Formats: sequence, C-alpha cells, structure tokens
Amino acid sequence: MIAALLLSVAGPAVANRAIDDSYTVARRFEGYRSQYPGIALPVIAPQTGQTLAFDLVYKTVGDRDLHIDVFGPARRRNIGQGLVLVHGGAWRSGSKAHFYALANLLAQRGFTIFLPEYRLTPEKPYPAGMDDIADAMAWAQQHAPRYGLRADRIAIGGASSGGQMASLLAYGGASPASSTARLSPNALIDLDGVLDATNPLALQYENAAGPASPLAQWLGGSFEQAPGLWRAASAASHVGASSPPTLIISSGAPRFTAGRERVLSVLHRNGIRTSIYTYTKAPHDFWLFDPYLNQAVSLITTFLRAVDADQAHKAKL
Repeated sequence: MIAALLLSVAGPAVANRAIDDSYTVARRFEGYRSQYPGIALPVIAPQTGQTLAFDLVYKTVGDRDLHIDVFGPARRRNIGQGLVLVHGGAWRSGSKAHFYALANLLAQRGFTIFLPEYRLTPEKPYPAGMDDIADAMAWAQQHAPRYGLRADRIAIGGASSGGQMASLLAYGGASPASSTARLSPNALIDLDGVLDATNPLALQYENAAGPASPLAQWLGGSFEQAPGLWRAASAASHVGASSPPTLIISSGAPRFTAGRERVLSVLHRNGIRTSIYTYTKAPHDFWLFDPYLNQAVSLITTFLRAVDADQAHKAKL
C-alpha cells in the first residue's frame, strides 16, 4: 500500500501555487536500472505497534498550512531518540514522502522520525525553507513528550539539498524569521549534502549555469552576484566548538559533499564525534533504493546510539 506511493508521489498539490514535480522516485529508478545492477524499490511494511501520522499541521503562513508526518516505533521499542529529516530535490522539488522507506526502517529500530514539508524555490526562495525546517524542529521538540521523547534528544538530518539545509541549521547558520524557541539538535545526519557552497568543486556544479542554477535560484543570485549569501548559506561557515556530532554518508561522488574536509577538521579539532561513510558505487539518492537503503539505516542507527551513549556518560559526570 505505502510502497505504491514511492512510484508516483512527487509532492503535495498546492492549489494556486507554482510547483515543480520533476523529481519522482519512479523517474530516478528507471534512469538507474541500467547503471546499478541489483537496484530495487524498497517494500514498506510497518510492523505491529508502529504509529504513522500524516499531514499534521506544524505551521501556518497566511493561508498556507505546512505539514509534517511522524513515523513512530512500537512503544516497547522506543529508545527515546527523534530525528527530523529534510527531503531533497535541488531546493525546488521533492517530497517528504521520499523518506517513507527510510523513516519506516528507522522507526523499527526504535527512533521517532519527523518528515516536514517546507516552502520550495518556486513558492518562496531562501530563507523561507530554512525558517520552515527550523519551525518543524521546534514543533518536534514542543511535542516530544507525546512521542516518548525529550526535547534535547532530537537530531536533524537531510538528503542532498535537504542535507545542505539540515547541516546549515545544525551548525547555527539559519536565522529563522520565527521567534519560536528551539534547542539545538543533538546530532546531524548529512546524506550527500553540500557543506560548503563556495568550495571550488561545489561551484563547478552548483554555479554552473549562473543565475539559472538551482542553488542560485534558491538564494536569489549566482555566486558572482551574491558571494556573501553563498557563504552565509554554507554550513562550513558556521561549524564550531558547539556543533553537534556529525555523520556524513556519501554516495561516492565528491561533489555532493563538497566542503566536508573543512567541516571535519573543525569537528575533529574540537573533539566532536564524527563519522563518515562513502559508498564504493551508489546513486546520488541512495536512500531511496535497496540495497543501499539498509546500509544507510545501519549507519544512522549505529551513530545515533553512540551519540546517546556519549550523552548518557556525560550526564553521569
């Protein structure tokens, strides 16, 4: 039932608003089949006791409701760790539904997963989407007790452009218009998201078409037109001693995690737990497909459990 959604969903229809529905799982799957032997669409099979909540309103802007989905574990398996996941799609497309397979498997391992929609470039460019995910994080923290969580045990993660946004928020680079109080996430999971948009490798791709490039459209100008904004929108410009533990999972194409050396050097220097995994050969959006999906789930699970152990140890000191 839910698996069928992966074949068609591109994002919720928003009446009277411009949308870009070019990024679908089905389209990517057809393009990858000949390149990656053994690639398959995952089957989404919730286990007994899991909870699924769709399209809860977490924020209203004018007449626009923004929604969040929540994948909860069976009560007996709840380990008390939450994770907000920001979907990708070049800042202009994609859907929270693209994370259903990943969210379902992580929920089966005891995590509570929050999947927000947010305003994309065709509707409202930067910083609107950043404001939205900051408010989604605040919503998850405010409702933490409902899901058997503590507000200070909710991480943030994202994939591709969503990984860039999640990293920016985690390292304190976002300045949400909302005054909603929120805590910093207790960990960051970056799935193939650019960490420094001003890195030469990132510029080679993200600024290739100048003002017509997806990142330039989101930011409102090319790097040449708005270099300060590109720096401000790069997580690497904000990483520091108070940044959260960080897991970076790379498809193996260096362009998608451009800037990670700069980020990792700061994290290591400050003794912050970090981990990086690089697939030998995987599609950019590996989190959508088997067999790469299960590997990502294992990596995220191991990392977040280690973060939890670190925090428990510190609490005893």
